[in-house]
Amino acid sequence: MLHASYSFPSEWVFFLELALVIAAVALVVASPELATRLGRWSFRGWRRLARRRGAAIVGVGVLAFVGSALVCGLFGMPVPRVADEFSYLVAADTFAHGRVTNPSHLMWVHFESFHVLQQPSYCSKYPPAQGLVLALGQVLGSHPAVGLWIAAGLLGSAVCWMLMAWLRPPWALVGGLLVVLRLGVGSYWNQSYWGGSVAAIGGALLFGGLRRVLEGPRVGSSLLLASGVAILAASRPYEGLLVSIPAALLLLVRLVRRRRVAWKVTLVRFLLPAGAVLAIAAGAMAYYNGRTTGDPWRMPYQVYETTYSIRPLFIWQKPNPEPVYRHEALRRFYTYIAQPPDKPVAWRALHKAWQNLSLGWYFLLGLPLICAALALPVLLKDPWIRFALLPCALMAVGHGLNFSWFPHYSAPITGLLFVIALQGLRYLQVRRWRGRRAGRLLLGAVVVIHCVLLIVQLPAHRPDADDWSRRRVRILDEMAQREGRHLIVVRDPGAAAEWVYNEADIDGAQVIWARDMGEEKNRELIEYFRERRPWLLDDRSPDPVPYLVASR
Repeated sequence: MLHASYSFPSEWVFFLELALVIAAVALVVASPELATRLGRWSFRGWRRLARRRGAAIVGVGVLAFVGSALVCGLFGMPVPRVADEFSYLVAADTFAHGRVTNPSHLMWVHFESFHVLQQPSYCSKYPPAQGLVLALGQVLGSHPAVGLWIAAGLLGSAVCWMLMAWLRPPWALVGGLLVVLRLGVGSYWNQSYWGGSVAAIGGALLFGGLRRVLEGPRVGSSLLLASGVAILAASRPYEGLLVSIPAALLLLVRLVRRRRVAWKVTLVRFLLPAGAVLAIAAGAMAYYNGRTTGDPWRMPYQVYETTYSIRPLFIWQKPNPEPVYRHEALRRFYTYIAQPPDKPVAWRALHKAWQNLSLGWYFLLGLPLICAALALPVLLKDPWIRFALLPCALMAVGHGLNFSWFPHYSAPITGLLFVIALQGLRYLQVRRWRGRRAGRLLLGAVVVIHCVLLIVQLPAHRPDADDWSRRRVRILDEMAQREGRHLIVVRDPGAAAEWVYNEADIDGAQVIWARDMGEEKNRELIEYFRERRPWLLDDRSPDPVPYLVASR
C-alpha cells in the first residue's frame, strides 16, 4: 500500500471501491423495494440533521477535527518524509516563534536543501498560509499536527457552508460529511504536512460567498468571499488566480446590470468590506515578500526557482541555465527533473490537462461520486452548473501548462466538484426503477462506501517502521536523551532520503543537520559549532557514528 505522501492509495483500494459501487447498484437492480425503503430512511435522517443549518455546519467541522485528532491518537502524529513537508515545517517553526523569516546562517552552505531558501534569508519557499496553520497548532497544541486538525475542521465547515448556498440543506450536509471522510480525515491533506485543506477552504469561501453576494450583498458574505481570495493568494496563488477570474467576471457583469439605486447598497455591503480585506491581504503579502526576499513583488518561490531549478515553470519555456550546485543531491534531483520532454508542447498540454483532470476528479470525489457526475449532460441545463465547470476547466488547462501536478494543486475547486457530483446524485436518486425511487439508496451507499475506504486506508497514512523518515525521528529522539547538543553531518543520504532540514533557530536547536562538504569544509563547520558533539551519518549505517576530525 502506498503511503499518504504519495497521494494515491494502491490499486487494490480502487478495486475495493469499485466492488462496493457494483454491490450498491446490484442491490438497486435486484431489490428496488428494499433499496427504496433504505433510501427513504437515510434521506429522512439527513433532512432532520440539516434543519438547523448553523448547527450542521459547526457539527461537520467538529466531526472533522475530532476524526483527524483520533487518527493521530491511534497511529501517532504524522511523520514528515516528503521534502515539501519539511519546508512547511520550517515556515511553521518560524511563525510560531514570532518571526516572518530568519537571517541567513553564516554556515548556510552546509544547510542547503530542497524547497528551503537560504539567501537572502532563511525561510520556506512556499506561500505562508500552510505554515501559518501549522504554526497555530504548534502554539496552541505544542505540535504542528494540531494545526492539521484545525484545518480539517475548517475544511468541513467551509465546504458545508458553501454547499448550503448551492444545494438544499440535506445535500449540503451530505457533501460536508463526504469531504470530511475523503479529504479531511482520509487523505494526505490532513495526515501529512503537505497541505491541501487550506486552499480548499479558500475556494469554498470564495464560491460560497459568491452565491450569497449575487443573491443580495451582505457584509458578512462579502468579507468571507474576500477572505477566500486572500487565502488562495497565500496558499496557491497560481490556481487561486485561475479560479478567481470567472468569479470576478461574473461579479462584474452582475454589478454592471444592477440599477443605479442598488449601487449604494452594493458599495456599502460589498465593495467596501471586500476591498478592505483584499487591500490588507495584498499589503501583508507584499510585507512578507519584502522581508523574505528583499523585494515586495518577488515571492520566495521565484527566488528559489531562479537559484536552483533548471526546469522552467511552464512547458513552453526554455530550460534555465544550470546553476552551480554545491551538493550532489541537489544537482542530481534538478538535472533529473529537467530531462527534455518526448512530446510536442501542444500534445503535452492536452495530455497533462486530461490526466490531471481525471486523476484530480478521482482523488477529490471518489468513484461513487464520479459515477454520479455522469449525469452531467442533463445537469448542463442549470446555468450554475455551467458556471461551476468554468473554473474547473481553467484549472485543468492551467495545470496542463505546468510540468508538475499533485492532487492538492486542485484543492481550490473542491467545493465546485462536490456541487456537480451531488447534483448528479440528486438527479439519479429521483430516477425510477420498476416504478420505485430506488436511487435514493445511492445517497446512503456513497456515505457507507467512503466510511469503509477511510477505515481501510488509515494504516497507510504513516510510513513503515523501517522507512528512513522513521529512522530520522528515532535518531532525533535518541539525541534528545544524550547530554549536550549535537551536530550530525550527513554523507551520501541516498536517493529517496533527504535528512538535512533544521529548525528555524539553527543555533538554538539541540540537533543540527548539515551536509558533508569534504574534510576542510567540515572542519570549519565543526570548529564553528565547537560546543556541539559532531556525528557522521550515511545511508549505509542505521545510526550516526562519532565524527573523527582528521588532524592537520
